[in-house]
Amino acid sequence: MSRTPPPGTALDRRRVLAWRNAIFLVFALPGLAMASWVSRLPAVRDALDVSPGQVGLLIVGISVGSITGLVASSHIVARFGAVTTITWGLVGTALGISITGLAVTLGPSFSFAFVGLMVFGAATGITDVAMNVSGAANERALGRSIMPIFHAFFSFGTMVGAAAGALAELAGLPIATHLGVAGALMVVSIFLVRRFIQPEHVIEEDGQIVAADDHSRSWRGRLSMWRDPRTLLIGVLVLAAAFAEGSANDWLAIASVDGHGVNNETGALIFGVFVTAMTIGRLGGVFLLDRFGRVAVLRGSFFLAVMGLLIFIFVPATPLAIVGVVLWGLGSALGFPIGMSAAADDPKTAAARVSAVATIGYFAFLVGPPVIGLLGEYTGVLHALLIVLVLAAIGSLVAGAAREPRPSGATAPLS
Repeated sequence: MSRTPPPGTALDRRRVLAWRNAIFLVFALPGLAMASWVSRLPAVRDALDVSPGQVGLLIVGISVGSITGLVASSHIVARFGAVTTITWGLVGTALGISITGLAVTLGPSFSFAFVGLMVFGAATGITDVAMNVSGAANERALGRSIMPIFHAFFSFGTMVGAAAGALAELAGLPIATHLGVAGALMVVSIFLVRRFIQPEHVIEEDGQIVAADDHSRSWRGRLSMWRDPRTLLIGVLVLAAAFAEGSANDWLAIASVDGHGVNNETGALIFGVFVTAMTIGRLGGVFLLDRFGRVAVLRGSFFLAVMGLLIFIFVPATPLAIVGVVLWGLGSALGFPIGMSAAADDPKTAAARVSAVATIGYFAFLVGPPVIGLLGEYTGVLHALLIVLVLAAIGSLVAGAAREPRPSGATAPLS
């Protein structure tokens, strides 16, 4: 458990920057794990010999675990601190994907793979909240908004994972070996950098640490965030963004293989194009947010996602479909990090609100896979992705909930 610096303590810039760099890696590691799994999903389907509907059911294992982890996450962070939670959350993530790889390769066993994905999902959900809370605290210590860059490092992780998955497919590497190596890399990495991560206790813009209020200390205070209308609206926004991103994570490779007739290796590479576009969007997102504000950027992002999906679904030419994937990736880049920043606007309720918002958002991962899988049984996976457009439209409508807090005595900007 990390120790709490006393109120009034100031962090020097060198420690703050080392903390930032450690959080960059922390965000990258779950991305590496997720993409390592997703990039091998067509091969997993073949090994288990299952239908699209059964693939959707298998992916529900991640979602069930994630929801469980997210519901518990704010209480775990409050009890053990973000540093400890991040460390053991990433160890659990590594264990989950390793179990899944063994189940698929040595069984193959659908049931054990499902259990492995539940462990993976629970550990990832807990880690997700802890790393966003720590990232938001680091933002305040730095005095500037860099949350999209933290999430860009998640995308860097997915790029590395997708590339490694494509290479593993080409080399015929067993899924268990591939996922086991990825898990071992995660465990070694977090134990190397955990000492640089500072406690998440509220840091104001002058770099001074202050005590958190009862929203962070008590179960009742943390649960009260679920009655706050702004929390719920930001949650809907994050749900829409998570659905746009998660549908690609779960189904893009298979939709490319089944809908556009490419092979498994090309399907993995097309998924790599998506995560690369997301990474570029997140790196450029800080500039866009500074210039246009959260609301305008969110609405523009959802519009790009819709256009990209329409091209990918309805244009049969593979090169043009890949252009659609690029637009889809750019449009999916900023919704989740903006939602996390908006949830952490009030530092004294950040952990509780981030946990609530993330829990709502992760319902996209719970509902999305089976819905798209079941629709895919009748329409094909490619056309089942049309449901993502509905969520994107809803996300655009509630984007105003993420508006930046108005400084005292200032007027709200127009959007």
